[in-house]
Amino acid sequence: MFTKTFLIPLGLSFLLLFHGVASSRYGEALTKSLLYFEAQRSGKLPPNQRVQWRGDSALQDGHDVGVDLVGGYYDAGDNMKFGFPQAFTVTMLSWSVIEYEQQLASKKELGHALEAIKWGTDYFIKAHTNPNVLYGQVGDGDADHACCERPEDMTTPRTSYKIDEQHPGSDIAGETAAAFAAASMAFRKSDPGYSSLLLSHGKQLFDFAKNHQGLYQNSIPQAKFYASSGFEDELAWGAAGLYRATNNQTYTNYLASADPGGVRTEFSWDDKYRSPTPRRQFIMEGRVPRSGNWGKYKGQAEQFICNTVQKGYNNIHMSKGGALWWSSWNNFQYTTSALLLTTTYADWLAAARSVLNCPKGPVSPPQLMAFTRQQVDYILGKNPKGMSYMLGYGGRFPQQLHHRGSSIVSIKKDKRAVTCAEGFMDWFNRQAPNPNIVDGAIAGGPDQYDNYNDARPNYEQAESATVNTAPFVGVLARLA
Repeated sequence: MFTKTFLIPLGLSFLLLFHGVASSRYGEALTKSLLYFEAQRSGKLPPNQRVQWRGDSALQDGHDVGVDLVGGYYDAGDNMKFGFPQAFTVTMLSWSVIEYEQQLASKKELGHALEAIKWGTDYFIKAHTNPNVLYGQVGDGDADHACCERPEDMTTPRTSYKIDEQHPGSDIAGETAAAFAAASMAFRKSDPGYSSLLLSHGKQLFDFAKNHQGLYQNSIPQAKFYASSGFEDELAWGAAGLYRATNNQTYTNYLASADPGGVRTEFSWDDKYRSPTPRRQFIMEGRVPRSGNWGKYKGQAEQFICNTVQKGYNNIHMSKGGALWWSSWNNFQYTTSALLLTTTYADWLAAARSVLNCPKGPVSPPQLMAFTRQQVDYILGKNPKGMSYMLGYGGRFPQQLHHRGSSIVSIKKDKRAVTCAEGFMDWFNRQAPNPNIVDGAIAGGPDQYDNYNDARPNYEQAESATVNTAPFVGVLARLA
């Protein structure tokens, strides 16, 4: 009797201690994830900049067209500003705040999350010069990739590219509308005036995207590095966000007649059909019918989640080490986006006291979260390599991230300009760790056999991107 009564509280104490340690580790990763966006900033850095190895850069962006396009984010390891993935980045950061505002606040990271969003939306406001014009890219990808320079002293062309009525881009306009709509909700409490401004831009861009349809890479051929496979998903995504932000039936009317997309295998910067945020929530709240297109949205979203958690008919491939695997090129971008879906879905199901009915059996909210946690732990180091794929987190992480600013000595330490050729000869090709750590960056990740080659030229595995980390913010906030 004495042994049992002693062991029960001891076991409970151990579990509570373990939970505390785990939450603390997720909290550390959350902090790192938001630091990452400060390393990716373009433009004039603010006085409260925490990533000190970075400096001001691209201060003449937009000069070629007489528009101030200074600011925004570099998309990955280069010095390009691609509007399409940048908009998805801001949308994911905004939904992370919408869904997990309290958790972010409790970890004292809400302010940093809102700063990360605003750095993007301030740029989009500049880029949206009138209702039917949006600048969607700054820089020439081919010239940029042929050069290895720090963003602070780059010499490559900073050409500005736009869409307009004669040169449409429903995908990038629709995604930027979604970013504005989501960001407006994120700022509704803290800055109502700014929230209203963002919503106005979102409404205008959605109308532009809907009334002047076309693929943006047909109008901006230089956007080939992030070519869109279609624009119907961005229109639906934008309409869903705007309905959530406004309660205006115009947007649900659009969704009721839009193409629901069919069966999909990913949720990414290019394909938003399988996001249940916020369409599934509308159904659960009884704001829309469960039949017609709404039933298809619900069923197809749930099918994707079932396949993700290995309970469907066409499950996402998993590595032997237990990682979800989509692609040899930047696989983790698909993982983190999918995990934001499984996380929010688990919470919505829990609130509704429901389960996810999959072909291979029901999945409860705790089971969804257990699967999510296992995937997060893999990224953070619980994998066959024993390596954290988030830089700056844990005792072992990639040392040769494919990242211009990270791989060249900081301009704060050596102000001499590094030319294109010098960047490759003296820094990119050297066999040594990067001089600057991009805290919170998530590398592309290992292959389907859990192998990872930590080498700068290996851009498929060793390059990080804003679309990798943005959805991870919400997941980590929930776990922390």
